[in-house]
Amino acid sequence: MSGSVLYDVPGPRAVIRNRIIGIVTILVVLLFLGWVLWRFYDTGQLSPEKWELFSYSAIWMLFLEATWNTLTAFAVAAVGAIILGFVLALGRMSDHAWLRVPIGWIVEILRAIPVLVFMMLLYYGLPVIDIKMTPYWAVVIALIAYNGSVLAEVIRAGVESLPRGQSEAGYAIGLRKAGVMRLVLLPQAIRAMLPVIISQLVVTLKDTALGFIITYHELLYLVKLLGSQALYNSPLIPSAIIGGSIYVALCLALSYVAYLVEKRTRRSPKVTAVAAANQPVGSGTDTELIVAQRLLDESDSRTGGGA
Repeated sequence: MSGSVLYDVPGPRAVIRNRIIGIVTILVVLLFLGWVLWRFYDTGQLSPEKWELFSYSAIWMLFLEATWNTLTAFAVAAVGAIILGFVLALGRMSDHAWLRVPIGWIVEILRAIPVLVFMMLLYYGLPVIDIKMTPYWAVVIALIAYNGSVLAEVIRAGVESLPRGQSEAGYAIGLRKAGVMRLVLLPQAIRAMLPVIISQLVVTLKDTALGFIITYHELLYLVKLLGSQALYNSPLIPSAIIGGSIYVALCLALSYVAYLVEKRTRRSPKVTAVAAANQPVGSGTDTELIVAQRLLDESDSRTGGGA
């Protein structure tokens, strides 16, 4: 397809205008970054005294340990969120109201509670009723509950966005609903929603930083701890730069995994066959196909009315 339903292909003037806007935006961003670096230099944040703390190997071992704590919490939370998301999604698509309605309320409630509030309730609230929880499990459970509810809606939307003929074809060959869901709908929905699912996992990785509020020893906790060392001139900005760089590297690595998965999915023969089966026959832009389909429908209605 050479066009899109949302917009037409830009003309020569629009292309020039878009390039000018892009160049101006890049220059503004570069000027802003240059101003920030100059302010860091002017206020002494880049002075050797501020960075002396990071010349010790023990400090880098602390960063390695904090990164490991971040990744372990993320790994368990990601697996748990995916499992919970599938369970809740299947419950929301159930034909039984006694199951669908309560799970729908559970999903909405879990999505409405902020992750930080959930962590604080688990860590500071449960001891009131004599239930103690370590910071690690408070972080993991809160991340599983919130991101699992979000993934449930993603999976449900992916299944419901499939053409109706997919499920009808499954029923036509004698499959029950469980078989249609497992063999026909879910594989296609997962492939279609995989980039969104991995993007949500990137959010999960970044949300582990909220654990420093409940004293979980992850990257942000270490950044705050090192930045408050008055003996080394309180290097908060240098600590934040190093910790932020590690977060960026982790998120970029996970985003690259999402890109590779999406690229491999597009090349999959099964996905290509499904896309070809669902693609309307004909050539031209999406807009032209829609107009042609409307004209065909109007012609059919007039023919049927005159018959």
